[in-house]
Amino acid sequence: MQAAIVEAPGKVSVTTVPDPTPGPREVVVSVASCGLCGTDLHILQGEFAPTLPLVPGHEFAGEVVGLGRDVTELAIGDRVAVDPSLHCHECRYCRSGRGNLCERWAAIGVTVSGGAAEYAVAPVANCVRLPEHIDVKDAALIEPLSCAVRGYDVLNSTLGAEVLIYGSGTMGLMMLELAKRTGAAGVDVLDVNPDRLATAALLGCSRSAAGADELDRPGGWDVVIDATGNAAAIQDGLGRVAKGGTFLQFGVADYATTAVIEPYRIYNQEITITGSMAVLHSYERAAALFATGVLDPAVFISDRLPLAQYPQAIDRFKAGIGRKIVVEP
Repeated sequence: MQAAIVEAPGKVSVTTVPDPTPGPREVVVSVASCGLCGTDLHILQGEFAPTLPLVPGHEFAGEVVGLGRDVTELAIGDRVAVDPSLHCHECRYCRSGRGNLCERWAAIGVTVSGGAAEYAVAPVANCVRLPEHIDVKDAALIEPLSCAVRGYDVLNSTLGAEVLIYGSGTMGLMMLELAKRTGAAGVDVLDVNPDRLATAALLGCSRSAAGADELDRPGGWDVVIDATGNAAAIQDGLGRVAKGGTFLQFGVADYATTAVIEPYRIYNQEITITGSMAVLHSYERAAALFATGVLDPAVFISDRLPLAQYPQAIDRFKAGIGRKIVVEP
C-alpha cells in the first residue's frame, strides 16, 4: 500500500509499505480521509514519536475491510471513525479514569502507524460506527472535535461567560462553535491571519481582531483559551484573564516554549491556569455532536489533497494556508 512516512526529523515522503494485518481484536480500515494537525508538525520536528520512521495521521475515518479473528462488533463494509488513543489500562492514571495521562501513553499516528495511508489498523474498541447521513470523508473532523469537547470538560464553563480565543485555525474555530453552545455570553477571537479571522466572523464570533488591545474589555475575559501554542499569544492571554477567571492551554506548544506567570496575581485574583490533553471519554460524544451538524465540513475542511501530495499538504499547513487540510487516499 501507499503511505506517508516521516523518515527522520524534517523528512517526509510517500512510499510503498506492507499492507497491515489486524490482531485478534483489531480491524483494518480503508482510509477515506486523514486530517493534518499541529501534532504532525511536532512529529516531523522529531518530538512526540519515540522512534522514526513512522506513518503519521491520528485524525481519520474510513471503511472496515479486514477483521481480526475475535472481532464480532463490526462487519466488513462498516463505516467508522477512529479514536487514536492507546492507553495501557494498568497504570495509576488509567485506573483512576485519566487515560489521556497514561504512563505508557501511545496513539495511532503518533507512536504507531496511523491513517496517512491507504489502510490502517485500529482496535475494535476505538472504532465508532458512522450513521448513513455522514460523509465518511468528512468524519476525520471527529477526532479534533473530541479534543475540543475534552477542553470544555476541563473548563466547566459557566453560563454567561465572556470568552476570548487565541487562534482561528481549526481548533480555535471548534472551540468557538462549542463556546456558542455552552452558554457563552460573548466569544471574541484573535488571529493575525485575516482570512482565518473572516471564517471566525462567518461562524458568528462576537468580535474578531488581530490583537486583544483592539477589543474593549479592560476587566479581562472570564475564559481565555490559547489554541495556537505560540509563546507570544500564551503570554498575552495569561494577562487577559478576569478576576476569578480561567486560562486554558489548549494549543500544542513546542517543548521549549515558556511563559512568565505572576504568582501573586494568581493568588489574589483566584485565577485558574489549566490544560487539556488530547482525548478523554470525549470521542463518542464528539461523534454524536458531529452527527447533529455541530460543524459544517464545507467551512472547516478547506483543502482535500490526494495522499501522494502529503508533503505538499504539510507545507501548506506549516504556511498557515487554509483551515483543516485532509488527504484522501
